[in-house]
Amino acid sequence: MAHYALIDNSNIVTQVIVGHDEEDDYDWEEHYAEDFSLTCRRTSYNTRGGVHITGGTPFRKNYAGIGFTYDSVRDAFIPPKPLPSWVLDETTCQWEPPVAMPTDGKFYRWNEDTLNWEEDT
Repeated sequence: MAHYALIDNSNIVTQVIVGHDEEDDYDWEEHYAEDFSLTCRRTSYNTRGGVHITGGTPFRKNYAGIGFTYDSVRDAFIPPKPLPSWVLDETTCQWEPPVAMPTDGKFYRWNEDTLNWEEDT
């Protein structure tokens, strides 16, 4: 089964449904758009950051979730911005902190006031 995102007039995902796989050139996006009176775009449960985790074809950069924005120019689902300082990675359509998290095996949390990672003890 395939997944489809229903999108309102503000390009916000309002619902994600399970539907039919696209086969025999039938346009299920159009079908569900008519059924729900909303824009509909297929999304892949296995896609994150433009990569399909099982090696298949990625759909629209990220699996859609309620509250995500559909960007028709990028043909991508973009999650809500988690913090004001984070910036959108144009390749993955994921939000990234302005400073990379240390990779020393310790646990860290982002401090928006200092715009830096702090060790979580």
